[in-house]
Amino acid sequence: MKIVILDGYTENPGDLSWEGFEELGELTVYNRTPIEKTIERIGDADIVLVNKAPISRETLEACKNVKYIGVLATGYNIVDIEAAKERGISVSNIPTYGTDAVGQFAIALLLEICHHIGHHAQAVKEGRWEHNEDWCFWDYPLIELSGKTIGIIGLGRIGKTTGKIAKALGMKVIAFDDYPTDEGREIAEYVDLDNLFKRSDVICLHCPLFPSTQGIINNDSIAKMKDGVIIINNSRGQLIVEQDLADALNSGKVYAAGVDVVSTEPIKPDNPLLSAKNCIITPHISWAPKESRQRLMDIAVDNLKAFLSGTPINIVNK
Repeated sequence: MKIVILDGYTENPGDLSWEGFEELGELTVYNRTPIEKTIERIGDADIVLVNKAPISRETLEACKNVKYIGVLATGYNIVDIEAAKERGISVSNIPTYGTDAVGQFAIALLLEICHHIGHHAQAVKEGRWEHNEDWCFWDYPLIELSGKTIGIIGLGRIGKTTGKIAKALGMKVIAFDDYPTDEGREIAEYVDLDNLFKRSDVICLHCPLFPSTQGIINNDSIAKMKDGVIIINNSRGQLIVEQDLADALNSGKVYAAGVDVVSTEPIKPDNPLLSAKNCIITPHISWAPKESRQRLMDIAVDNLKAFLSGTPINIVNK
């Protein structure tokens, strides 16, 4: 059985092992695959594993041996699901692997905004402390989170994790979610969306990207927020109308934003958030701690083993 991994580098840049897949078949791993090479590299493989490399109907029609596609991520929109289903190809994903890592990163973005630790550490290395007239200095307002309200849009697994950390910091946690749960009520007060916009000192996005949530942060919703609100997004870039957020940052309506995702990735040079005031942008790394990636690897191997044994799991195109 031939197994091909089309874009393995981001999952495993060298600090993990592909051994679990090697034990299941003849494995070929490509770090990256340009679209024009996809059909050639899949060839007569039975199993295809991808992270962000797109698998189109055309590709599936050309690669007739493919029986299974394993997506090395939670989102699977890179695969033509309908075309795969028509050809009897099972497609699996990794439904949860980075819950703790992503929740931790959301709070890390928030803490960086509150303290500007990176900036001040660099200032010390540049000699500004040793030449300072006073025994300390700071270049930005420093913010204490205890007593402030964080509004979480989407109180699923990751939202709950972020809420628990925020609560431990002394924050009041409110949340909007279409499906309230008793577990969620132990962490947050459920409110409607307008109430969340009105009351929150910090707004954190942890909702999926649906037509109903695309552009949920826009001029109209920002107008309902407190002056000086902080916005955190390490969910999906398309949840934010980026020009609207940039305008609000530049006007001061939004004090600061921390985003780990943008609408088009890698980021384009004309993205308005690049030149906006008080905007931290990181390159989609919330999911990437080694522990999280190892968990993803283990689940991906288990998904393939389950498929091969005739009891498939985490199939997204049943």
